[in-house]
Amino acid sequence: QLQASGGGSVQAGGSLRLSCAASGTIFRFNTMAWYRQAPGKQRELVADVTGGFRTNYLDSVKGRFAISRDNVNRIVYLQMNSLNPEDTARYYCNTEQKGLQYWGQGTQVTVSS
Repeated sequence: QLQASGGGSVQAGGSLRLSCAASGTIFRFNTMAWYRQAPGKQRELVADVTGGFRTNYLDSVKGRFAISRDNVNRIVYLQMNSLNPEDTARYYCNTEQKGLQYWGQGTQVTVSS
């Protein structure tokens, strides 16, 4: 239902753009979110965007990351700039619908110093 792509390995200061395509019964106006989980740490919310395009960000990524969405094609993006090693994690897209959580398979982001 959610397919994420766009991860990779970059040096500090670099950029990556993640994409997450929704399919099946995922409603096109759901709030969509990106979470991340680093080894040994809890999963944390990085950013989310409502169907009306209101956004919310983790403090540590404000000004560096930008979440956006294409409601027609049911795709959500996460543009990540000025990456640093602390951003290294597996990134997951997420939505909730009718009380159920939907998760993508995750995409790895590795930032080297």
